[in-house]
Amino acid sequence: MSQRVAKFTVGQVIQHNLFDYRGVIIDVDPDYQKDDAWYERMARTRPPKDQPWYQILVHESDGETYVAERNLRLDPSANPVENPRLEIYFRTFHQGRYLPKKVFH
Repeated sequence: MSQRVAKFTVGQVIQHNLFDYRGVIIDVDPDYQKDDAWYERMARTRPPKDQPWYQILVHESDGETYVAERNLRLDPSANPVENPRLEIYFRTFHQGRYLPKKVFH
């Protein structure tokens, strides 16, 4: 089974299509990486496991979430996200996106 190329990258600000919250991507998995119990409990719309999934820091929260690509869109506001854990992952916010502390290849 071939994997798709991820549509989004670390540092991009997104919105959730169903729940309309904003957040910033901190990690990208080429396919679903959590266990089946989590999927059954949390992924109620049953998004595909063989497509990219994203770890997201949620705006105006100290939380994070794991979301399938099909449930995300770019946030058009170009506004920063408020989350106390941003400084762990990012150096700065510039031109609508966060610049990671770590270089990703």
